This record gives sequence, C-alpha cells and structure tokens, in this order.
Amino acid sequence: MTTEPVEKLVCGLAVPSIGSMMVSAIYNTVDTFFVGRTGTQSVAALGIVFSFMVITQAIAFMFGHGSGNYISRALGRRDTSTAATMAATGFFSAVTVSAAIATTAICFMEPVLRVFGATPTIMPVAKDYFFWIAVGAPFITGTFVINNQMRLQGNARLALRGIMSGALLNMVLDPIFIFGFDMGVAGAGLATALSQLTSFTVLLSLTGKNGGIAIRPRNFRLQGWYYKEILAGGIPSLFRQGMMGIVTICLNNVAGLYGDSVIAAFSITQRLTMLSNSILIGFGQGFQPVCGFNYGAGLFARVRRAFWFCVRTGSVYCFAVAIVAFTFAPGLISIFRADDPDVISFGTLVLRCNAITYGFLGLIIMSNMFLQNIRYTRSAIVVAVAREGLFFLPTLFLIQMLWGKAGLPAVQPVSDVLAFILSLILSVKALQDMKKKEKSL
Repeated sequence: MTTEPVEKLVCGLAVPSIGSMMVSAIYNTVDTFFVGRTGTQSVAALGIVFSFMVITQAIAFMFGHGSGNYISRALGRRDTSTAATMAATGFFSAVTVSAAIATTAICFMEPVLRVFGATPTIMPVAKDYFFWIAVGAPFITGTFVINNQMRLQGNARLALRGIMSGALLNMVLDPIFIFGFDMGVAGAGLATALSQLTSFTVLLSLTGKNGGIAIRPRNFRLQGWYYKEILAGGIPSLFRQGMMGIVTICLNNVAGLYGDSVIAAFSITQRLTMLSNSILIGFGQGFQPVCGFNYGAGLFARVRRAFWFCVRTGSVYCFAVAIVAFTFAPGLISIFRADDPDVISFGTLVLRCNAITYGFLGLIIMSNMFLQNIRYTRSAIVVAVAREGLFFLPTLFLIQMLWGKAGLPAVQPVSDVLAFILSLILSVKALQDMKKKEKSL
C-alpha cells in the first residue's frame, strides 16, 4: 500500500470495486427491465420505492464507510485489535438500525409511500414491491457494510464474490417470480430480497479470509468513542446518500404533478445513471484504501498523486459516457418502456440534459472520497450534499415554478456546474493544507 506505484495500486483495487458497484446497480436495472414489461405504473413504482432503497444504502454507507475508513487507517498503523472491534461495532449497529427503520416503514406503509410521491394509480403496485424490499432491508444494509469494510482493507476481490452470488440469483429469480409465478412487481421485490440475503450470508462467511478482519459478536462495543469515529468517517456518506433519497422524494412529488409517465421517465434515467456512476464510484473506491493507508502513514505526496490520477481518469470516463448517453438516449430509454411514447420522449430529454454536464462528475465524486478519507469531515459533508441537495433542491423548485414540466430536465445540469466549482475549491484547499503539514514534519 505504501510502496507500489499509486496508479497501478488504485487500478488493481478498483477492478473488483467496480464489479461490486456494478452488481449493486444491476439489481435495480434488472428489476426495471423486467418490470417495464408489466406497465408504466410498475416502472413508476420502482422509482417511488427507490427512495427507501437509497435511505437504506445511506445507513449502510455511513456505518460501512465510517468503520471501514477507520479500519484502513488502523491497519496502516498495524493496530489490528481496534480494527476488529470497529468492524463488529459498525456491522451490528447498522443491521439493528436498518431493521428498526424497516419495521416502522412496513407498519406505516401507505403514509410512507404517499410521502415518497406515490399517486393513487401507483400506490397498489408500489405497496407490493415495497413490502419485500423493506423485509430485505437489514440484509441489504449488512451486505453493503461488509462490502465496504472488506474493500477498505484491500480485499475488494473477495467482497465481489459475495456480491456476485446475489446478483446472479436476482437475474434468475426476476423472470421466474414476475412472469412464471405471475407475481408481477411483488415478484421483483421478493427476488431482490432473497438475492440480498444470499449475498449477506456469503459475505459474512468470508470475513476474516485473506488476512482480513473477521466480524465477531464478542468484539462489539457499545461505546461512544467508536461511534464518534464512525460518524466522523461516515457522516459524509450518510449525507450524500440520504440527500439523494430526499431529492428523489421531492422529484417524484413534483413529477407526479404531470403524470405517472414523468415519474417513470425519471425512474429509468436514474437507473441508467446509477449504472454508469457505479463504474466511477468503484474506481474511486480503489483510491480510498490507498488514500487512507498513505495518509495514515504520513506519505502525503502519494495521496496527492493518487487523487489527481483518479480525477483525470474519472473525468475522461465521464465525458465518454456523456457522448454515448446523448447519442443513444432514445434507444436506451426504450429498452425499459418501448411501448410508451410519453416515457421515451421525456426520458430522452432528461438523459440528454444530464449528459451535457456529466463530465463534471469525475472531480465531484473523487473530491468527496478524498476529503472523507483524510477526515476533512465538514468539507466532505458539504461536497456530499452539494450536488443532490444544496444546489439541486432549490433549483428544482425554482425551475418548476418558472417553467413547469418543461424546465425539469435542466435541474441536474445546473446543480452539476455549481457542485463542480465548489468541489474544486474545497479539494485544492485541502491539498494545500496537506503540503503545509508535510513541510512541518
């Protein structure tokens, strides 16, 4: 971690991380593909329930990244005992919190879905899907926590094995439950829940392999110090993912004013964006353990070099994706809802507008991961909420008020430009501070 060229190191760690992130995105994409054959309301229902899935992931990322970032730094100091305690504390705490939220959500299902933006025509379908997703929420959370802890220990390839087992099962079960057993959207939810349970079980059995930290109940500690460290390293992830959930809820409620087809169009573009983002985020996750280990070891020059390498590579990827998305937008949208011209037309416009500024996402994502790993918590939180919350929500309501449905596709591009500027400023400041600290050593 501290001697090999950072470019080679990041790429080696990024490959399995990209695989893990893509598999997670494929869960949602596969569901959308098969559910799209059952109607526009069904696709829209996935967009409504997506908010809950994002909130579940926010909890997982907070505990997973918070504990994992500390584990990474602790291993850099060769402190395996504290790392083991942190792994158990982060895991069991996350699963408990997720189970409590899921139980509450099931008990108040209709009010929750109404807040998420479900219209009267979408509500019955959304309930069928939501129930099984909520049942599987603790396993989804546990899977993401273990995955992130293993990844930040440098065991991303091992983590990929567990994630892949569930993804492959999901692809097989989706058509069987949706069409073979005629369960419709409920079948997609059940397939996802069973698949996540499989990934959870496999990953839990793999902890401690290849020199990694095993998760053991006896290592759990209900002590404030551990939670302080988890929050310090994980709050930016909670804000980033949690804000995405809030944004999705607000967007669904605004889109619902113009019909189910508009919600469905945004649901499809979200899935496509998640799929492309998974590669970028996976690449950035290859940078995180390199950043954590070298920062903990005081090798600041290697941290800076790795950061700018990731920004350059990520930006090139984003611009390439943007060109493809803009060029083939109608065909990409029609894959999921070929027989609804309203969904295809509006979805194409949204996807093309997003593509215009998608190239800026390379710096935004890498800045957030960089600031989070070097424990610039406040700056990391600001970058985390900037794109989805700080700029998106005010822009959404302002543009909707001024131009209505016609202005909605412009919301994300405006947010991206502003988030890019802010991320650049905060990252450069942190890099300058690091140089000053290096000189003082």
